[in-house]
Parts: sequence; structure tokens; C-alpha cells
Amino acid sequence: MFDRYETGEQAVLVHIEFPKEGDREDLQELEMLVSSAGVSSLAVVQGSRQSPHPKFFVGTGKAEEIAEIVQINQADVVIFNHELSPSQERNLERICQCRVLDRTTLILDIFAQRARTHEGKLQVELAQLRHISTRLIRGWTHLERQKGGIGLRGPGETQLETDRRLIREKIKSILKRLDKVSKQREQGRRARSRNEVPTVSLVGYTNAGKSTLFNRVTNSDVYAADQLFATLDPTLRKIDVVDVGKVIMADTVGFIRHLPHDLVAAFKATLVETREADLQIHVIDVADERREENIDQVNDVLHEIDADEVPQLLVYNKIDLVEELVPRIVRNDEGQPVSVWLSAQSGQGCELLLQAVSECLAEKMLKCRLRVPARFGSLRGALYKLNCIHDEQYDDLGNCLLQIRLPMTDWNRLLKDNGTEIESFIMTDSLA
Repeated sequence: MFDRYETGEQAVLVHIEFPKEGDREDLQELEMLVSSAGVSSLAVVQGSRQSPHPKFFVGTGKAEEIAEIVQINQADVVIFNHELSPSQERNLERICQCRVLDRTTLILDIFAQRARTHEGKLQVELAQLRHISTRLIRGWTHLERQKGGIGLRGPGETQLETDRRLIREKIKSILKRLDKVSKQREQGRRARSRNEVPTVSLVGYTNAGKSTLFNRVTNSDVYAADQLFATLDPTLRKIDVVDVGKVIMADTVGFIRHLPHDLVAAFKATLVETREADLQIHVIDVADERREENIDQVNDVLHEIDADEVPQLLVYNKIDLVEELVPRIVRNDEGQPVSVWLSAQSGQGCELLLQAVSECLAEKMLKCRLRVPARFGSLRGALYKLNCIHDEQYDDLGNCLLQIRLPMTDWNRLLKDNGTEIESFIMTDSLA
């Protein structure tokens, strides 16, 4: 067999067009994935088929053409913009005499490069092991040999079976460690839930500008770059939103067409932040010609992780790249915000996003009038500290009539500190 390269820096890309919409991939996206992986593209081989060839995926003639291009360019690796079966990879490697990767393996490699936290590394390792477990036999002649030596002769356990068993044990170990990390995250979520702090989760297609928007809104320095999967590990920051108070904003991993199922399964623990959020901000690259397709792909993944029931606010980003687009909030017939048009890079319209978030979370606000007896001056002082009094008057009995608007979290805290008796001060005919 040929030498198996640990990394391939010079690649030949293969993109095949299929008539079925579900089998189609995007060549430009493949080139961006390859660039994100730090690989140089030497040549692109394109073609079209009705269905994949069972042996080479591309057909015998096209496979020989790829092998010739690999030899001419002295490429280290061939990268397919499709998912290959283990046997197809083996057959292609045999004819090309170099390593052959499919789209899934490429994405897994990018995730492995991007992982920074302990949890992220565990999730990537889990996805890689699940993927590798189906490809143990390719290229390794020793896997068919049985153990030998005194006391070990006979049928025994083949090397392939040993490797499979070791991978199963490793997967089991990683799942236990991830379960521990997941429980720690759950404790944090429960604490936020007890304090009734709303959570806003950024979702969207990869490279839509989520991390740039996150940095702009939260004044953070999360890594952001014009490449796919620049952000892998989730990041949480606390921000102040007018009329709502403290809000947790979460920046999550970007989605992509045909995101590998192993990755979706591995990252479900991370994506719980998206599923448990009070509001999703769906960031969309308005300058991308495929933006409608990207929206559908993101919604498909959200459905797969059971996060499609969370209220969603669309954010059309990068308006500075398209002429005649201006920052604005688009509302439905009921006056509720449904989308915000802005530029995270230049900052245009970012204040409109905070305004829209405030309105979307407004249902968590208490708006009412209070009739506060004179002996409860401390309550009046507490309300002034919260800066939630919009109007103040007095009746003939000396009661203080207050028009207030404050987050339910602050109101519940007042109930705890001053006693539930103050609920009787609400003038029910004035509830907003």
C-alpha cells in the first residue's frame, strides 16, 4: 500500500452534480471548507451523474482522470464534496495512490482544529471515533492478522476486532466524561432559570457573521474570521437590555448543508443552549445568493435537535455589502418585530437589534399601577432604585399611586424581600 499522510496540504477537489436536490452540494462551499482546513487546492475535477457509482462513486473513467491529475500535480490528498462509503474510499485510494477524504472527514478535521475547550475536544473526538469505526479496515493489511505467540495461537481475536473493541471502550469513556460536563452545564442553566434570567441564542449558517455580531453587542473578543466554523465552542455573555434587565447571550457553532450526523449527535449537549433559549436570533448573510437555502438548512438542523419551537428573530446581516439596503426593523401585522436588517461589521443597525430583543422579551415585563400605603416607603425607595417608576401621584388618603414597568425577575425579588402582601397593591384594572 501507499504511505498514509497524516495531513494533506496539497489537494485535488472533486465535485459531482446530481439531478436530485437532496444529493447536491455546493462547490464554492467546498472551496471554503478546504481553505478553512488550511489546505491548498491544486485542481478541481467536476462531472455529473444520475447516481453514485457503487465502486468509485464517480465511474471508472472519471476515477482514472482524477488519478492522472493527482500524478501530474503531485497532490497529497483527494477531497470529495460528497460522503463516500468505506469501500469507495479504499478503491479510490488504490487507483489514486494517495489519501482520499470525503466531505464528512474534512468537516471533522476542521472541528478538530477549532476545538479549544475540554468539552469541545471531547465532542470532536467522539464524532471522529464514531466515523472512524466504520473505516477501520481500509489501507491496513495488519488488521486481518490474528494474534500469535505462546498461548495465543488458534482462532483468537483478529486485530480488527481488537481495534473495534478499543474504540467502543473509548467512546463509552468519552460519553461518561461528556455526561459529567453536561450535568455541570445543566446546573448553570438551573441557576439562571431560578434567577429567571432570559437567554438569547445566536444561530445561523456558518460564516453568517454570528461571532462578529456577538462581539459587537456584548463588547467581547470572541474569535471571528471570514471562514467556515470559526466558532466551535459556545460562549455566554451577560448584557443589559432596556425594559428587560440582565440577559444571557449565547454564541453557538454555525450550521452547514448536510451537517454530519455524528457531529450533530456529539454536539447535542452544546446545542441545548439553543433548545432551552427564550429567543433565537437567526443570523443570515444577506449578501449570500443562497441565503434562502441556508435559512432552510438551519431550520432543518434546529428541527433535528428539537429547537424549532423556540421563538425566532431573523437578523439580516452584512447590509453594508449590498447597495440600497438600510438598517430597519420589519414588523408583522400585530406590530411585533420579525426581522432586523443591520451590519455587525460596521455597527449599522445594532441598536435596532437590542430594541427588537427588548420587544420580543417584553412579555417577561410587568406593567401596572400600584397603590402603595404610606407605611411602605421602603418599597417606593426600592422601586426608584430599579428605575422602573414612570409616573407618581397621591390620592386623598395619602397612598402613593405609581405607574411601573420592570422585569418579572425584579418583581419576584421584591416579593421575596417585602412579602407577597405587596401583590395586593396592584390595581388590576390598570394591568398593561
